[in-house]
Amino acid sequence: MPTSPLPEAVARRLEGAAALDAPAKAVGKAVRDAVPAGPVKDSLSGRWLGHALHPLLTDIPIGTWTSAVLLDLLGGKGSDAAARRLIAAGLAAAPVTFATGWMDWADTEPASDAVRRTGVVHAAFNGAGAAAFAASLAARRDGRTGRGKLLSLAGLGLIGAGGWLGAHLSYARGVGVDTTALGRDVEEWTDALPETELTDGRPACAIVDGTAVVLVRQGGRIHALADRCAHRGGPLHQGEVGDGTITCPLHGSRFRLEDGGVERGPSAYPQPRYETRVAGGTVQVRAADPKSFVTAA
Repeated sequence: MPTSPLPEAVARRLEGAAALDAPAKAVGKAVRDAVPAGPVKDSLSGRWLGHALHPLLTDIPIGTWTSAVLLDLLGGKGSDAAARRLIAAGLAAAPVTFATGWMDWADTEPASDAVRRTGVVHAAFNGAGAAAFAASLAARRDGRTGRGKLLSLAGLGLIGAGGWLGAHLSYARGVGVDTTALGRDVEEWTDALPETELTDGRPACAIVDGTAVVLVRQGGRIHALADRCAHRGGPLHQGEVGDGTITCPLHGSRFRLEDGGVERGPSAYPQPRYETRVAGGTVQVRAADPKSFVTAA
């Protein structure tokens, strides 16, 4: 029988910890209630950046805290002042870093059990690591440098465990990635559905060459986007259409029908767009030229 690497086996065991579900759901709901759809959520989700913001921000506390530990080990006499400044810089960056991570994780609901459970443990490790570095800084300021160095080592170990689980969430479970990135392109004009099945303002879903496409007739035009929401894969054809946009029913991301651009997050990624035409009473689609995409204002 093939075996998994030990870290993966540990992650799978963690994903089976059903006892984590109740607290994780409660925390996720609290986060979603605290940061409703709007400009703040868009900023934290990375809509302005074009991809998730959290992975970028993690480089600051991880980098500064790792550098502080390296100074402790290799910097020699006189390096403690620099180590203290590095720890303080990481602690200053931690709140917004954690906030973006909590929001990305909370918006995975309805999530798989694996994502829900792994995410809350990932956050717990990182929170414990930050607390250890805060205690290290306090100890150093009180003149207990040796104790501070030991606390920093412990904090780095905790942050390392949290980072491992964060990578598992991103690379193994797809949290924070564009869920449409690996979809098949419809490169040639391909039948989608009879034109008579389109009602003005009401989205319809068609499977075109194995790809789910949402079609909307509005203002005398037929628009087509990938039906799978780029944020967490929600079915756009079940969403609300209005003012030239369609809203995902899962987390409220709003996309322009004209070009797939993001009008409102939490999605940081636009929806793939398709050109449309009617031939013999049948609506046909093909992938649009990516260069025709118009960025959000």
